[in-house]
Amino acid sequence: MKNLKSIALALTVVLSTLSMTAQTKKVDASKSTINWVGKKVTGEHSGTINLKDGALVFKGTKLVGGNFTVDMASIVTTDLEGKSKENLEGHLKSDDFFGTDKFQTATLVFKTIGAKGKNVYRVTSDLTIKGKTNPITFDITVNGNTATTNLVVDRTKYDIKYKSGNFFENLGDKVINDEFELAVSLKI
Repeated sequence: MKNLKSIALALTVVLSTLSMTAQTKKVDASKSTINWVGKKVTGEHSGTINLKDGALVFKGTKLVGGNFTVDMASIVTTDLEGKSKENLEGHLKSDDFFGTDKFQTATLVFKTIGAKGKNVYRVTSDLTIKGKTNPITFDITVNGNTATTNLVVDRTKYDIKYKSGNFFENLGDKVINDEFELAVSLKI
């Protein structure tokens, strides 16, 4: 009987340890989406960009880590057609914006994560765009095999200053907002 209690205790410890071991879940890049919106004084443009790869890390059901790589050369505009679409996409890929010839990817690496509510976490990450890394904080919601978040990125922190009213004078209605928005849906 004493042996049976010892075995049961050992089994409980092993199962508890297994449930607390970090589990990395690869994100399905082909089923995940990143939508962007950039605003200017006279309107806005929107589009998509592709996730190259990524993973979320869990201990049990608790989110404890994550890292992602975005294919910057995949940026497309969805609100324009024809020559206007081609021109904007080319400009976004140029050195004025993301310089995709030299900087083909951007990365996001989770640094700290705190529970904010049921399935909601407050994440501080390192975001690297154009070789420059800055912290960014956002909330992420994890429900089953989907994680969603909205990020607001200040492009000037990544040396993307084209038509920024904070760096150039007399732009009038040609000013482009410093911040752009990302709506992300990850499938794991």
